[in-house]
Amino acid sequence: MIERPTKGEHRLSMREHEPEPANDIASMLLARVGDEHLGLRTREADWTWDAVVRESAARAALAQALRRPGPFHIGVLLDNVPDFVFWLGAAALAEATIVGINPTHGDEQLAAGVHHTDCQLIVTDRRRIDRLRGLDLGLDPDRFLVVDEPGYRSAVDAHRGAVTVADGVGPASLLLLLFTSGTTGTSKAVRCTQGRLAAIAHAATAKFGHHRGDVDYCCMPLFHGNAIMALWAPALANGATVCLTPTFSASNFLADVRYFGATFFTYVGKALGYILATPRAPDDADNPLQRGFGTEASPEDQAEFRRRFGAVLMEGYGSSEGGAVAMPDPAAPPGALGRPAHDGVAIVNPDTDADCPRAVLDEHGRVLNPDEAIGEIVDKRGAAGFEGYYNDDAANAERVRNGWYWSGDLGYIDQDGFLYFAGRRGDWIRVDGENTSALVIERVLRRHPAVRAAAAYGVPDPRSGDQVMAALEVDDPDGFDVAAFADYLVAQRDLGSKGIPRLLRLSANLPVTGSNKVLKRELQQQRWHTDDPVYRWAGRGRPEYRRMTAEDVAELDGEFSRYGRNSLVRPSS
Repeated sequence: MIERPTKGEHRLSMREHEPEPANDIASMLLARVGDEHLGLRTREADWTWDAVVRESAARAALAQALRRPGPFHIGVLLDNVPDFVFWLGAAALAEATIVGINPTHGDEQLAAGVHHTDCQLIVTDRRRIDRLRGLDLGLDPDRFLVVDEPGYRSAVDAHRGAVTVADGVGPASLLLLLFTSGTTGTSKAVRCTQGRLAAIAHAATAKFGHHRGDVDYCCMPLFHGNAIMALWAPALANGATVCLTPTFSASNFLADVRYFGATFFTYVGKALGYILATPRAPDDADNPLQRGFGTEASPEDQAEFRRRFGAVLMEGYGSSEGGAVAMPDPAAPPGALGRPAHDGVAIVNPDTDADCPRAVLDEHGRVLNPDEAIGEIVDKRGAAGFEGYYNDDAANAERVRNGWYWSGDLGYIDQDGFLYFAGRRGDWIRVDGENTSALVIERVLRRHPAVRAAAAYGVPDPRSGDQVMAALEVDDPDGFDVAAFADYLVAQRDLGSKGIPRLLRLSANLPVTGSNKVLKRELQQQRWHTDDPVYRWAGRGRPEYRRMTAEDVAELDGEFSRYGRNSLVRPSS
């Protein structure tokens, strides 16, 4: 470790010649040996890049000493702490694979994930070790490394030495198994090799202007592709500084940015909404932040962030599976991803495999022909960067069909050829025989000043098909003015009548995934069977919401029985 620089000082220590771009992560790490530029910072300690690599090498040697026959897979259940970064490097040097374990998963899902990915070691901390040892993971007690216990530090120190790379390490070496967010379905473990991650790092550098002088604030969890692919890997490629906060905190965001002198960060839409919901201050723009990259933030939130904090947000299309389908274009209208990356990118009707017609937009950007224009984003040239799911042949076959890569995401292309994201395929809501995109509805819900976060999803209609339900996260669910919110919905020109929710759930804290995305699957399962206030609009014409009582819930359940749909009345398991 090194002495902390004074506030505002960032040692560039520019070396005379930067290395040529490497095609695997292990080579990128070797290029940082001897690099005295700041590589990693927390509020407690700093490490040069040289020190980061040497910490990684010690853990690589420890892992190799503990290795057993079978897949060399190492589960990591930690917050964003230095050891997570060191183990990413260790896996690259040792030709091991890191399995990022989501701490928000329930015991059953967590255990299933460890078994599915064949973890033979787990790195964790004292806060979580009792939970892990209480689960049937098929691992002996000595297969757990607890980073904040004295014995762990001794074991790491005993394996310090020269920085070496295991035989056979190269671009094809499997480095990561990244669980998908599971917002609308079951999580799957996405394969990511060293070569693919290196290519992502170089592409991000070219696209988003990463450079050695960047100070990258990592507030998204390291077990997810957002932080690793969009921040850690580009920082490694360029020798920039990574700054860690254990978990995302909207209230600490600006203080952390100022403390570290951060110039770049990554986000997801819900986290950005939390930041914007913090109290304003006249000096919000007095900070070093220059830019951020993320997904699923509304155009309004992007613009408001720039006005308030003086930093540009670069909204992109991204998934752990890969598949570069969009190319940025400065002329793109708000909300567009850019243009299709090549002529093989198309919007396809998944029922017919036919290309969808171009979207017709009104002056507000609303799609006037959503039923015809919105379809699945498909790359007809093939799988591109997708390297498959681990131990899941059925999911692989669903993703790559007829030689095409099916992204699983909805989108549309407007008359000028710009590509837009319209939600996950699981976000289709079928209302009165028409498909409605949940993302389009959510953009309207999130614009309301009292709404911190929102989710729109389909729940069964008592008679047929689906009806739209929305969950809103607000400060005071019991005091929220539902009548005024109904007036707001009616006044929104970009919300069609099919998109106005029939049911509203108000919550102080919506359930989220470990990557801060609203967990729609759980909301969809609970439906109106919740202790949160739920309002229903049962009539026609202008929406009038009435808070549901226990008797109202029973009456709605009874409607399903009357129409022969009682199998749908209870929350699905």
